Amino acid sequence: MAAAAASAALAAALRERAAVVARQDAAWREALAAWAPLLGSLAGLAAQMRAAQRLAWDGSALGAFGDLRARLWRKQRGAAEALLEQLGGRRAELRAVRDAVGASVAGVLRLYEERAAELGLAAALQRGPRCPSLADALEGLQDVERYYRYLYLESKLFLQCISCDRLADMEALPQTWERILERYKEDVVQDALLKISLFVDNQQELCCSTGS
Repeated sequence: MAAAAASAALAAALRERAAVVARQDAAWREALAAWAPLLGSLAGLAAQMRAAQRLAWDGSALGAFGDLRARLWRKQRGAAEALLEQLGGRRAELRAVRDAVGASVAGVLRLYEERAAELGLAAALQRGPRCPSLADALEGLQDVERYYRYLYLESKLFLQCISCDRLADMEALPQTWERILERYKEDVVQDALLKISLFVDNQQELCCSTGS
């Protein structure tokens, strides 16, 4: 009875955490989707800034406007800083998802530690023909937390490296970002949610069969 109660409690906690992850993943995807157009705008601006640097100002009619070059640079730099500020806001959204999912996963892991003795190791590792074990479901949640944590860290380091003093690198930002995302293309979140759903459904069936 104690093992069944512990398993039911963990299944309920996993169901709640899965709902949290699903909501947070939608917010994560929305924030990530906003990066590409912002980075594209930065890359285009970098191309303009490089073109302005290559221009022979003194040998053209523009040379008559002494401070035009400096004013143009300040305007372009200000536009770049505004775009970076928007990216910083999107990064903050990623951090909020990372924190929410991290706290949620930590909560269910604490519950498992509290109920592990009642549940027993064999029950935690038991798989069905089409059902993952509790250990599989918990591992899936940890994979999700790790995915958000690592990609958030990559996004933070990525933004810290952007500088108007390195225009060639700025112009290549969309491609650099795509290479980062390529390393995280595996759908860890949906895999974990599927494991949790199968485990929870199986626990409900077991409870129903036991009750009848």
